Amino acid sequence: MKPEKEKIILTGDRPTGPLHIGHYVGSLRNRVALQNSGLYRKIFIFIADAQALTDNMDNPEKVRQNVIEVALDYLGCGLDPAQSTIFIQSQITELCELSFYYMDLVTVSRLQRNPTVKTEIQMRNFETSIPVGFFTYPISQAADITAFKATQVPVGEDQEPMLEQAREIVRRFNYIYGETLVEPEILLPDNAACLRLPGTDGKAKMSKSLGNCIYLSDSADEVQQKIRGMYTDPDHLRVQDPGKVEGNPVFTYLDAFCQPEHFDRYLPDYPNLDELKAHYQRGGLGDVKVKKFLNAVMQEVLEPIRNRRKEYERDIPAIYDMLKAGCDTAREAAAATLDEVRRAMKINYFDDTELIAEQARKYSTK
Repeated sequence: MKPEKEKIILTGDRPTGPLHIGHYVGSLRNRVALQNSGLYRKIFIFIADAQALTDNMDNPEKVRQNVIEVALDYLGCGLDPAQSTIFIQSQITELCELSFYYMDLVTVSRLQRNPTVKTEIQMRNFETSIPVGFFTYPISQAADITAFKATQVPVGEDQEPMLEQAREIVRRFNYIYGETLVEPEILLPDNAACLRLPGTDGKAKMSKSLGNCIYLSDSADEVQQKIRGMYTDPDHLRVQDPGKVEGNPVFTYLDAFCQPEHFDRYLPDYPNLDELKAHYQRGGLGDVKVKKFLNAVMQEVLEPIRNRRKEYERDIPAIYDMLKAGCDTAREAAAATLDEVRRAMKINYFDDTELIAEQARKYSTK
C-alpha cells in the first residue's frame, strides 16, 4: 500500500534521562508500528534537548549525556533511521525563528490557561518564578510540528491541550497571512491502559524524578526487583483476601503488556486476563503469583529491546553519525517551511524581485 502524500508524523522526547516503559506503551511502541505500516510519507522523530533545557538550564551536562541514551532507546525499540528521520532539536535553528514569529500570535493569558502548562508548572514548583522559555514551550512545540508539516502527532492524551494550541497558531497564521501551515491531528494509543501508565509505587504518573520507573535499559534482574517491590492493593494482606484491580499498577501493566498467548506460556491455569482479575477480586490469589506472571511478560517484551540496544552501544560514533545525518535532513525540511513562512509574512526582502523592481521604479521617477 502506497503512503498518502500528505501524511507526515512528528513526535519526540525530552532527553532528561533514559526512556522507560511508560514511554514505550504510550508512544514508542506505536511509533514503530506507524513507521512499519508504510502509510506515512515521512516520519520525523526528534530528541527535544532545547525544550529540556527550559527547566534544566543550570544542568546542561544532564541533557547532553541523555541525548545518546534516548537515541539508543529509540534504536533498541525498533525505530529505523532508514525509515524515520531521527534528529536533535537544538541543531535545527529554523525552529527558533519560527517560534519567534509565532509568539506574536499568542497572548500571555492564553498560555496561562493551557492545562498542560499549569500542571507542569506546579510539578516543578515554578509558580513564583517561571522561566520564559518554559512558559512559552507550547509555542516552541507548534514550531516543531509545523516546521515539518506534520499531519499527525502521536502523543498521550495529556498533550491534547498542547496540540490544540498548535492548531490555534496554525489557524491564526493562515487567517492573517494566507494558507501556509498544516493543521495537525493527534494520534492516541489504542490501548486505554497506555494513555497514562502509573509508577511502580502506584503514583498516577511514571516519572524519572519520582524514581518509580522501569527503564527500557534496565537489566533483567533490575526489572524483576522492581516488579517484586511494586505497589498493589494495600488491603490485600492475605492470599484469601479479596483484592482490587482498579488502581493496582500490577494489573494496569498487565492490561498494557499482556497478550493471550502469554497465558499459554507462563500461566496456563487461566484462559485470559479477565479470569485472572476475577480470581484476584474474589480472593484466593496472591500478589506474588501475579507479579511472577507480570515479570515473565515484561521480560519477554523487554529482552529484544535490551539486546538491540546493546548491539548499538558497541559503536557510539556511528550513532552520532546517524543523528547528524538526521539533522541534515530535518534542517532541509524546516528551511523549506521557513522560506514559505517568510514569503507569506512578506519578510523575504532579498528574494522578492518584484518588490525590488517596484521600489526601483518608484524612486526612479522622483
